[in-house]
Amino acid sequence: MQREQLEHIIRAAGFITNQYDFIVIGSQSILGAVRYPPPECLMSMEADIYPYNVDGDIQHLLDKIDASIGEGSDFHVQFGVYAQGVDSRTAVLPAGWEKRLTALQNEGLDGRAAWCIDPTDLFLAKGVANREKDGPFNKALLRAGLVAPAEALTRANDLPRSAQDIDRVKSRIRRWVKEAGL
Repeated sequence: MQREQLEHIIRAAGFITNQYDFIVIGSQSILGAVRYPPPECLMSMEADIYPYNVDGDIQHLLDKIDASIGEGSDFHVQFGVYAQGVDSRTAVLPAGWEKRLTALQNEGLDGRAAWCIDPTDLFLAKGVANREKDGPFNKALLRAGLVAPAEALTRANDLPRSAQDIDRVKSRIRRWVKEAGL
């Protein structure tokens, strides 16, 4: 996915839900902080999003997103990208992540804003998830200098996980640093 495609998704989600602010919580949140991320970070055709600062239950808004621009929708078929309506519990993020959001706001968003996860917070969320695709993504972030290993190791202590789980994440980080040749 490219930034223009993410902007298209945010515009469409805004139109569908009549909301103006969205959190981008998955891998494509890198597009908010980095104009041209490494190719390994652009593999996903899915943007995990949810409306930001909505009072009350937002499930009906997430359902609208999934039905209108989600996987298998006409939008997906036509444009090759799609949104998944998620919530703040989708990713395990370190304390203070909301203060580190990067705003993606420009003319391409028609007055809307995409609030994107900080690259180090994204790196850590992928470290917790530990899926097969997360290693290459995170090593690309390291090689590109978008995540500092020392900062990631420090911030890992702020993950809402047990000490044992945090130690596992730190071990993954050290392994990825070594595999990235740093």
